[in-house]
Amino acid sequence: MAALDVIVDNLVTLWRIPAVRQNFHWIFLLISVAGSTLKELELVPQTYFSSNRNALNVYFVKVSWGWTLLLLTPFLLLSNSSFSRSVSFLGRRLLSLAVATAIWYVCTETFFYIEDATGSCYETNTLDVVNKEYISKASCRRAGFHWRGYDISGHSFILAYSALFIVEETAPMASLKTASLSALPRMVLSLLYVALNLIVIVWVWMFACTSVYFHDPSHKLLGTICAVLGWYLTYRVWYPKPLSPGLPPQRHPKEQKQHA
Repeated sequence: MAALDVIVDNLVTLWRIPAVRQNFHWIFLLISVAGSTLKELELVPQTYFSSNRNALNVYFVKVSWGWTLLLLTPFLLLSNSSFSRSVSFLGRRLLSLAVATAIWYVCTETFFYIEDATGSCYETNTLDVVNKEYISKASCRRAGFHWRGYDISGHSFILAYSALFIVEETAPMASLKTASLSALPRMVLSLLYVALNLIVIVWVWMFACTSVYFHDPSHKLLGTICAVLGWYLTYRVWYPKPLSPGLPPQRHPKEQKQHA
């Protein structure tokens, strides 16, 4: 338990550094541009992660939003209830999960629609024979052919957006006095916090792998911009306003009146 407390304290200290929190979103834009440049110049050798069948991609990235919600929902409930057990307060915090899920759904469905609307079905990998019988990606692939359209990188979007979302919603840990909790809730909260930080590392790593191995540069950059915009418009523009789910609490309970 002592070792876990040390890990949590170190992570909290890291995220308390203003330069880290304030510039975290720029990391994704930088990685996207740098990774795309390396890919176009063919300077990165093929590795285990250059295959989309690698374990992290199959078991984590492809269900990344599920992992994000699975770990973040209990953390959000447990950490925020330590600030206030008001039903309306906890409801607003849960609403942030619903808003984020709506953004994820709308963006990914829009990406699919754009790929369908701009694509064509090709009978070969060389893209020299067009089959006009199939007018959607799903029907084309079911027939064993190849669909090529403007494929905005869903991986770039969801990995960047999930990481930004987690960092925002785990901010209360910096003000939460875990020592005041009983042993079991304290241990569960600490384990969830460490797991969420580990999943952020996985998302950043797989975002970098996507940048250097997959998609065209504009596809990745646009997906990344959509993620940053989704985060910025909620946590920097909408959530500070009264009619919103509100920002995660980052002050001690006695200071809540100033923060409400």
